[in-house]
Amino acid sequence: MNTKTMIFGVLLASISSLGFAQQQTDSLKVEQLEEVVITDSRFNLKRENSGKVITKITQKELQNLQGKSIAEIINNTAGIEINGTKSNAGQNLSYFIRGGKNRQVLVLIDGIAVTDASQIANDYDLRLLNADQVESIEILKGASSTLYGTGAATAVINIKLKSASKKAIAVNLSSTLGTNQSQDDQNYAIEHFNNSAAINGSLNKFSYLASFGHQYTDGLSAIEDGEADVFNTHNGYLKLGYQFTDAFKFNAYGSFDKFKTGFDDSFGFVDAENFSMTDQYRIGISPEYTYKNGSITLNAAYNNIEREIESSFPTQFMSRSFVGDLFNRYNFNDKFYTVLGVNAQKNEIESYSIPFGENDFAQDINAQDGNFTIVDPYVNAVYVSGFGLNLNAGLRLNNHSEYGSHLVYSLNPSFKKDINFGYIKGLASYSTSFIAPSLYQLFEPSFGNVNLQPEENRTFEVGAELNVKDKATISVVYFNRLEENFVDFKDLGDFQFQYNNIEEEFTASGFELVADVKLTKSLQLRTNATYTKVDEDLSLRIPEIKVYTTLNYTCGKRTFMSLSYQFNDDRDDSFYNTETFANEIVTLESYSLLDFYISHQIIENKMTLFANINNILNEEFRELFGYSTKGRNINIGFTLSL
Repeated sequence: MNTKTMIFGVLLASISSLGFAQQQTDSLKVEQLEEVVITDSRFNLKRENSGKVITKITQKELQNLQGKSIAEIINNTAGIEINGTKSNAGQNLSYFIRGGKNRQVLVLIDGIAVTDASQIANDYDLRLLNADQVESIEILKGASSTLYGTGAATAVINIKLKSASKKAIAVNLSSTLGTNQSQDDQNYAIEHFNNSAAINGSLNKFSYLASFGHQYTDGLSAIEDGEADVFNTHNGYLKLGYQFTDAFKFNAYGSFDKFKTGFDDSFGFVDAENFSMTDQYRIGISPEYTYKNGSITLNAAYNNIEREIESSFPTQFMSRSFVGDLFNRYNFNDKFYTVLGVNAQKNEIESYSIPFGENDFAQDINAQDGNFTIVDPYVNAVYVSGFGLNLNAGLRLNNHSEYGSHLVYSLNPSFKKDINFGYIKGLASYSTSFIAPSLYQLFEPSFGNVNLQPEENRTFEVGAELNVKDKATISVVYFNRLEENFVDFKDLGDFQFQYNNIEEEFTASGFELVADVKLTKSLQLRTNATYTKVDEDLSLRIPEIKVYTTLNYTCGKRTFMSLSYQFNDDRDDSFYNTETFANEIVTLESYSLLDFYISHQIIENKMTLFANINNILNEEFRELFGYSTKGRNINIGFTLSL
């Protein structure tokens, strides 16, 4: 029996022997239940009435994941592989979801899309976020362009930042320190520090929250056998709110996120004193007016990002983006919900490099040429019948200044049957989506192509979910995604390269299994497994099978422990061979990791101590060819609420 068959066999056998699984649920405005989901409809609707299998990571769960980054936390979700989370802290992150890449994943912060117009893939860098500032995370997989526009082709990651306390003043402090070393290093020096502080509260109709975070990590080289490369980041966030009337509230916020990280020469895999610096500044407003049966909301944000690369090929990037999303939510009754809105975006890029033989920077892309605007009207409707049928459908017309208009749509029926111990639900969806070419792909003077068309995705899903009240939830989903107009970096001959759409179509398909089992009052088993099959051209760094399982144990009211296991299958990677002057494919072997976490409230609801051990067995593996990988590491820390 091969390893893949054994892994799935053990997993399925354990689920069937334990019973069914329990899923976390959220709270709801329309019907007060423990669990609601919002990302797939923009309404607080019961999970059982959703036609999607949505992962929600609550504040309670985040409290049990202290010491981990946002990318590490999300990486444990079914169907998701974030490459770079087990390497040097400054390693670039690659998001592989359902066989897709970074450009097909959209990140929202408090419901507002965040991107980086200076990136080749226009993607948002999760390294900029501080986990201590996050209240909850919802992950919606599948095409969601009808609600969220360009980039929402394989997943939407909706990150909600913390809100003000109901008390007049509250203080929250957190600190983590630990090791940061490879499998070969057994010195166990303290080389990782992560600290945050927040003050917040509410005074009558006024609310406020201010937080600051800092991380410093040393000790691990970017490449194998190199000198240590430092990662240093700072985060600040300020949010102010005022409830003018029962019907009208206004929130405004500002934030800065910045980091500096060292990196090495990735062509020759040699040590180098290279640095990458990123500064991000965001300001935004979110007024909301509530009326009978509905509400009108404006989410508007301005984002400025400056990136600088110090290396043998120094470059500078500046990007600016404005996003405004105005939408009206209306409940005709308890069965019919609609969202009607319009989204507007403007993105700009500037880039500079030093020409060969020169000493000073020269501009490659100027903001007058390197910009585009998008205006998208959209509509989405949800029907919740009284006999189990639920229907979620939407349309969006994308109007892009560079490639014209593009219509996307989605249809997502589901049927729920109540049974005496819970419910069983069947679901299906068919959605189209698009990925607009980035400003770099359009306007970079050497490689850009202003004639690019958007990539198109068509996604089909079918699945089932079984819920046992207060005991378990288990779900399985099959997905099939077709890519067209793929934007590729093509060799035109005579050492000329350019971004072009290619005619060939690509497919990605697979299964996602999620189970959450409450074994006893104190013991809980959570597990997920993903099988992903992709065309060879899309397969780099994507494991065919990935399994993540955690066993959680609560001892009384104050102590929590968890033991986690992760299996990643073989993956293909590529590197540039400096002797043959060509890219070569290598196979990275499968690996298994075991982690342990424990926390204890030494002062109930006030002060908690925690510790975790990652890669307990110190397994040697490669996440990226030629780059360092973390070995056994230990973190300890505390949280304090005053």
